[in-house]
Amino acid sequence: MEAQKLLKKALALPDHERAELAGNLLDSLDMTVDEDVDAAWQSEIARRMAEVESRHVKTIPWGKVRAKARAILYGK
Repeated sequence: MEAQKLLKKALALPDHERAELAGNLLDSLDMTVDEDVDAAWQSEIARRMAEVESRHVKTIPWGKVRAKARAILYGK
């Protein structure tokens, strides 16, 4: 029951605060750090940044990405 009360309060928060809360909750569940995975992500991030900076890929504004995701998830 307490979790439901917390959820209701959390859902009333602004988007950025809900995102921060969600991230903190997820971080609290995963206590193990796989150094290989972390290194792989760092490499992937560097590769993607280089692609964007060299203009080999076209970026999409967040508003368009969000609208497309909502359309896929909610059929809107």
